[in-house]
Parts: sequence; C-alpha cells; structure tokens
Amino acid sequence: MRPILMKGHERPLTFLKYNRDGDLLFSCAKDHNPTVWFADNGERLGTYRGHNGAVWCCDVSRDSARLITGSADQTAKLWNVQTGQQLFTFNFDSPARAVDLSVGDRLAVITTDPFMELSSAIHVKRIANDPADQVGESALILKGPQGRINRAVWGPLNRTIISAGEDAVIRIWDSETGKLLKENDKEVGHKKTITSLAKSVDGSHFLTGSLDKSAKLWDIRTLTLIKTYLTERPVNAVAMSPLLDHVVLGGGQDASAVTTTDHRAGKFEAKFYDKVLQEEIGGVKGHFGPINALAFNPDGKSFSSGGEDGYVRLHHFDSDYFNIKI
Repeated sequence: MRPILMKGHERPLTFLKYNRDGDLLFSCAKDHNPTVWFADNGERLGTYRGHNGAVWCCDVSRDSARLITGSADQTAKLWNVQTGQQLFTFNFDSPARAVDLSVGDRLAVITTDPFMELSSAIHVKRIANDPADQVGESALILKGPQGRINRAVWGPLNRTIISAGEDAVIRIWDSETGKLLKENDKEVGHKKTITSLAKSVDGSHFLTGSLDKSAKLWDIRTLTLIKTYLTERPVNAVAMSPLLDHVVLGGGQDASAVTTTDHRAGKFEAKFYDKVLQEEIGGVKGHFGPINALAFNPDGKSFSSGGEDGYVRLHHFDSDYFNIKI
C-alpha cells in the first residue's frame, strides 16, 4: 500500500473531511487556507482563501456545494465549494473550534473556545438555501462545559447535539430547547481531554479519542459504553471504517515532548483495531510528527491521515486488507 503524499499546507494539519461521494477531500490546517483535493490521486484542486487564523474544522454539505469552516480568527465561514467564493461569515467573540452540518444542511452547530472571561459555547445557526438570505444570529446557544469543546456533532434526526472536549465529559443536548439530556458515566468515561469524535455511517454509535491514551465506542442514544481501545500514546484523531469493523486511531506525543523519544523516521503511525474484539490488527507508519486528523473515504477503500508535519497521506488499501482475519 503506497501512500500518496499531498503537500499543500505549510503548517500542521487539524482536520480532514471527505464529501459524501468520496471524490473530494477537504483539509484544514493552521496555515489559514482550507484546501480541497481529488480523493483518488491526491491532486490539489484549490484553496479557500479568506481566513486570518488557524482553521480547526470543516464540514461539507451533502451535495458538495457548500463548505463551512471554523477558525481561530473568531469566525466561521460558508464557501462555494466549486468557485472558492466566500458566501457568508459568522462572527464570534472567541475562536470557532468545531463545525458540523445537520442532516439536510439546514442547520450548523459551531463551538467557540473560552477566551478572556468568556466561557466556551455551542451555537446553532440556521443555514439559508440562498446565501443572500443568510443571517448571522444563533438559533440557540448552549453553555455549561468547562474548557474547550473540541467536537460537537448532530445526533439522530438532528434532535440532539453531542459535545465533548477538555473536561472529558460527553454530553447530549436537546437541539430544540437546549436542555442537557445526558452526560456519560464518569466511572467508564475518559480521564483526560477528548480530542476527537467520529460517528458511524448509520449514526447509531460514535467513537471518541482522548489524551488518556484510549478511544471509546458509545451508543449515540443511550450514551452506553460499548468498547474501549487502549494504545500507548495520546489519541489525537479517530476514524471508523464504513465498510469493515475497523477503527483507526492516530496520535503521538504532544509536540513539546517529541524530543524526549527516539526519532526513527516516520515512526508516528495510524493504528487499526478490530472494532468488536478491541485488538490491534495493524499500523500504517509514515508521518514525521503526531497524527492530528484521520478520515475514511465513504466507500471504505481508502483513508487519509494528516500530521503535525504538514503532510496529508492518502492510502488506497490493497486487496489483502479486505481479507484480514483475526
């Protein structure tokens, strides 16, 4: 399995997202310019210029017409995917961290960081069909979690919002009323910052990765813990195969601790686990720094990883990957 190395970012990667058709890959990095690539050969299609800070997260609409990005410049922007034109800017009083479009693309959830004396918040915005009708007001603002909210995603039928972040608690909110419905059981939950969250294709369960060197699989409605995957280093990114029962975890030490470990070339690997048996089934090495982003192509036949080294590595699986037996 030879990776395609995609060099387009000058700073560490923060997020990767495929469109629903699986032909485009969107990447976000700390270098202000979200980028779109062809997902089969890694060719760079273009960049979205306009942000003035690190871009933390993005999401693309079901028809691949609109892109939404959240940035440290205290804005979230809507873009025309095809032309790269800015359609609208949502302004906040603190950096925008996570963005997620609802099923139907009529709503977006955007989280904002704590900043000065402001606490973190989860904003729900209505997304208009016509950019000319777009308004900046939040339909709902949720507060409560301590510290950054690293991820917020929509639950089944857009009825709930699931959030997770620095306080290591996963919360489920009612997206209509803003009421807190559930928090995960502290006994079985993560012990440190939750860095990442990925939903299954059918939306019935989701995976969280944490700096406590583990990833956990949860039921999306009841918030019951289903599985735990243990690894040796902090987990920065998680992804779930849409095709096989595989989960993949990426991570590495914090940038400040890297010098204290042996630095064999490309030692940072994405580890594959059997989703059901919780056993490690393989790893893909190659990055020269911690892995910050992971994404599976919706067809399950390829995946990409983004690292602290500024590279996106695109891997098309060999046929033997599909016959792994434990």
